[in-house]
Amino acid sequence: MGKTSSLLEDLIEKAGGCAVVDGGFATQLEIHGATINDPLWSALCLIKDPDLIKRVHLEYLEAGADILVTSSYQATIPGFLSKGLSIEEGELLLERSVRLAVEARDKFWDITKRVPGHGYNRALVAASIGSYGAYLADGSEYSGCYGPDMNLDKLKDFHRRRLQVLVRSCPDLLAFETIPNKLEAQACVELLEEENVQIPSWICFSSVDGENAPSGESFKECLDIINKSKKVNAVGINCAPPHFLESLICKFKELTEKPIVVYPNSGEVWDGRAKRWLPSKCFGDDKFELYATKWRDLGAKLIGGCCRTTPSTIRAISKVLKEMS
Repeated sequence: MGKTSSLLEDLIEKAGGCAVVDGGFATQLEIHGATINDPLWSALCLIKDPDLIKRVHLEYLEAGADILVTSSYQATIPGFLSKGLSIEEGELLLERSVRLAVEARDKFWDITKRVPGHGYNRALVAASIGSYGAYLADGSEYSGCYGPDMNLDKLKDFHRRRLQVLVRSCPDLLAFETIPNKLEAQACVELLEEENVQIPSWICFSSVDGENAPSGESFKECLDIINKSKKVNAVGINCAPPHFLESLICKFKELTEKPIVVYPNSGEVWDGRAKRWLPSKCFGDDKFELYATKWRDLGAKLIGGCCRTTPSTIRAISKVLKEMS
């Protein structure tokens, strides 16, 4: 897959064949008292409380995360402009999202590497790039319905500047998250080529039925596009209910040779319009510990958590995976 993939492949190997991604970021910010019921969501703390962002990164590192995902999921230039910030200020906040994660990683590693038999890996920082639906903040990242006027060029125009700024901020990885349709997957793939990005990346889809992308398009259609790209180094599912993952990992194993990454939510359902979590069946940390081993055995190479998971979830996943390796 080329030299850009070696960093990710090396981490997976050092982790014993399956590396640990961190967990729910906004969830942990709210546990610490942050109020983020806002279109910028967790990115609001880039403006209001960057120290809290670093604190949460450190909590996930202590829990055993091998990969930190930055707080830029819902951080976009248009989103910052809507808050009255300038383009330059918005770009500085995107850069800050990477810097905070790198500083947390370096601080943690500088201390940890001196401890004999510590059992940690030097974590990688993945710059989060949320879907267009995440910017809209209307739940469309779980429907894939972007309207009749949306097209490939518009999606590339939306993502391009954020991608450029994040790349120049020098993260270790790029994480395209909750992609809901084939068109946006194609936009991400083409952008990586057009910008000649040399940083390893993954593309993760959401799923609301456990079989297809939220748009209703088959994952075969979506992965056919990704499989042609040497710039995309892993592919998978994030922010889908955990009980979907066994069948989806099996499906992805049939459709791609790329490493598979999965980081589900707790199983609770987000109402994108009402901006609240709906009561529903969910996984506790004990179930994540149990199922992480199943997901690994089925072929997942990167496992973590998304919304409503916490450092204790990641500690449980990390513990059981490290015991297996």
